[in-house]
Amino acid sequence: MIMDDILSKLTSPQQEAASHIDGPMLVLAGPGSGKTRVITHRVAYMIQQGIAPWNILAITFTNKAAQEMRERLTNMQINSRGCTMSTFHALAVRLLREFPEKAGLTPQFTIYDVPDQKAAIREAIKLSDLDTQRFAPAKMLNRISVLKNDLVTPDEYKSQQDHDYLGKSLARIYSEYQNILTKNNAVDFDDLLMKLSFLLKEHPDCREQLNQRYKYILVDEYQDTNQCQYQIARGLSLNHNNLFVTGDPDQSIYAWRGADISNILAFEEDYPNAKVVRLEENFRSTPEVLTLADSLISQNTQRKEKALFTSNASGVKPVLKQYADEYEEADGVAEWLKSQKNDGIAYKDMAVFYRVNAMSRVLEQSMRKHQIPYQIVRGVEFFQRKEIKDMLAYLKYVINPSDQISFKRIINVPARGIGATSVNRLLDYANEHRMDMHDVLMHVDSVETLGAAAKAKIKKFYDMLSRWKMLLDQPIENIIKTIYIDSGLKVALESDKESDHAENVDELINSGSQYDMENLENDESSLEDYLQQIALVSDIDSFDETSGAISLMTLHSAKGLEFPAVAIIGLEEGILPHSRSLDKPSDIEEERRLLFVGITRSENVLTLSYARNRTVHGSSLATIKSEFLRNLTGLDNQDTSFEREITYEAEPQYDYEEDQTQQFYNGQLVRHPKLGMGRIQELIPSRENAKVIVQFNTGSRKTLILKYANLETLD
Repeated sequence: MIMDDILSKLTSPQQEAASHIDGPMLVLAGPGSGKTRVITHRVAYMIQQGIAPWNILAITFTNKAAQEMRERLTNMQINSRGCTMSTFHALAVRLLREFPEKAGLTPQFTIYDVPDQKAAIREAIKLSDLDTQRFAPAKMLNRISVLKNDLVTPDEYKSQQDHDYLGKSLARIYSEYQNILTKNNAVDFDDLLMKLSFLLKEHPDCREQLNQRYKYILVDEYQDTNQCQYQIARGLSLNHNNLFVTGDPDQSIYAWRGADISNILAFEEDYPNAKVVRLEENFRSTPEVLTLADSLISQNTQRKEKALFTSNASGVKPVLKQYADEYEEADGVAEWLKSQKNDGIAYKDMAVFYRVNAMSRVLEQSMRKHQIPYQIVRGVEFFQRKEIKDMLAYLKYVINPSDQISFKRIINVPARGIGATSVNRLLDYANEHRMDMHDVLMHVDSVETLGAAAKAKIKKFYDMLSRWKMLLDQPIENIIKTIYIDSGLKVALESDKESDHAENVDELINSGSQYDMENLENDESSLEDYLQQIALVSDIDSFDETSGAISLMTLHSAKGLEFPAVAIIGLEEGILPHSRSLDKPSDIEEERRLLFVGITRSENVLTLSYARNRTVHGSSLATIKSEFLRNLTGLDNQDTSFEREITYEAEPQYDYEEDQTQQFYNGQLVRHPKLGMGRIQELIPSRENAKVIVQFNTGSRKTLILKYANLETLD
């Protein structure tokens, strides 16, 4: 393929971006504007210009996006062998395994997934002499994740002034948690980025080497980078400033996991000589969908203006529907999906989005009732099943004998007569003598607290582990099969005829076989690499375009996908926007961006819906329609509750100017000092005792006299 062909099918702004080589560039890419196309064409163009593929690094946020780039380059007949295309986390694993000592690791470090992290944090809370009831493990992990994303170490956090009791307790837990990871030669997902960021900062020799290797850096979805990722991108491009980033502030939806929208908003301040290209033509959606999306997102303030437009043919107006409750909503969506099928849209080309995973249950019931095939895009769940976690723990421990979390999981699974007391004595001995568990097992006769019977069983277990270590140069499929059989798990699982546990492990073996086939010529293929790919799997990786089924997924999972027909449900206060976001304007803006992302996944047909009542904790509660539905352009609004006229009560000499209700309006978000947040449902004007009816987020509906209510307006 000649150079002219590479750029010839691009629009002028796309050509300008794809042909840029040296120096920093920001590509503001609206939804459906061909962002991935630009990135792959730029890589192809640079290779054709004589730049070595191994000097090019393209960083994405999903494995799916990285794979799509590779496939596009192959289809363009571009030899990109040696070009690195990976997620931030996969890149971090690769570089930390290359420079492990400088990151305080060994090359065989284990990546702890969420259940492993929870096991470690529970132990950390216990070691801190605190209670898991008061210091919930999930909340502590979230707080530690925020600190790591901001590059705050345990010692730095501990040294910060003015900690309250919670802060001091968190400092102890964080320190103990990190000690456990270090002792186990393990990292969590945040450590991968944090350790790479510190490696680049604290080891100039490594940074220089990597700057020479990666002379051209491309970062996709730059609006979703956190502080660690920002520092990694800067560190890798420090010498040459050849940093090319694409993104859209309007699609920044991951602040809850540390993403910092200011990274993209301030790019031109960080790089004053940066070129900026706007990709504003949308190739995905109808004008009607774009009009709706634009009228929504224009209400945000944290953004860069873009004039989205499309040459696509006109379509139908997006529709807003209201339902009595979530069951009627699910049935209504099912009927809508069937009607789209009758209009010629295949089920695989339709999707239903929701704000929280729990909302899928009622939808699934309705899909089954209406005999509609569906898939839930929630890829990590398979790897969290007990039998899969058990198998993975065996694989992790064979590689990393310092991993006590995995050791505790497998030592007596299936039951082999090694009880909790014996396990604790082994752990105590290992910790006291600062030995990894493999060495303790090897010298189990030295553990005086164990009886002869326990030692015999432990020696048998150790012999089995030693045999498995001899398998590590074999195909992954063989390793998994051998451990599955030798460990006794196969017999134990197959004896339970009522479950699908054995079939699930068979599927894991199939994944090992697939890995072997895909990596026949890959010198870096290994059990470590296989486990790394599993550890870094995301929800979107389970999306199967060929399933022939409706896709059910959260709005966050929908990022990067597109469908001819889309339904978005649950547009209610407390759901979208989520209740956790109602106190901060910046959080409300992120929730609005989340709906914007959902809307712009639709190519042709779009329906939005909400329920007037929804079941919460077993009780049916009245809801408040989402504030995001106000002032939308181009929506076929079949509910006009926002536009209801106020009927004033008849009073002699009524003074309109003195009416206290004039500072309020229907649908307004307010806060009551005792009852909390809610939405005004009705105004009852009066000169003496003006009232409002407020639907509170707790589910209660109250009529309040304004002069006594002390209502605070929030919008």
